[in-house]
Amino acid sequence: MSLNLIIEALAGSHDRSAFSCGVPVLDRYLREQANQDIKRRVSNCFVAVDRNNGVIAGYYTLAASSVPITSLPEDQTKRLPRYPTLPAILIGRLAVHTLYQGQRVGSALIIDALQRSTRAAPASFALIVDAKDEQATAFYRKHGFIPFESSQLSLFLPIATALKLFGS
Repeated sequence: MSLNLIIEALAGSHDRSAFSCGVPVLDRYLREQANQDIKRRVSNCFVAVDRNNGVIAGYYTLAASSVPITSLPEDQTKRLPRYPTLPAILIGRLAVHTLYQGQRVGSALIIDALQRSTRAAPASFALIVDAKDEQATAFYRKHGFIPFESSQLSLFLPIATALKLFGS
């Protein structure tokens, strides 16, 4: 069976109770905290829903953020203005249900986050993430994310680079 996903904003109609990605803190976030963060305007949450059965195949969150220019590798700052910080969008959490892992759902979520970021009214230099572990870091690096100078678990993907990579 091929995947037939729709990615949309988390709503009360989505059944979050059976979501399991193998990381309890990410499962609990979707079930217990995501709606509160949305209501408080701390972050937005988007879910990939399998149209065949209504199951949430994965989710991610987006929030406004900034990046200190000094934390970027020198080759990334050559053509940038010398502002102390640059606007960015944080993918705060990204998780894929265990039933859908290995089926490129995570890639689809990153592409959706990129598309939403480029459509946002405020400009943004990059998508940023804080990977939970080396496996997550490898996943993000495979998608073109670059580690910050200060931490190999914190990565960024310049929006302009992403547009070229993903052909958007």
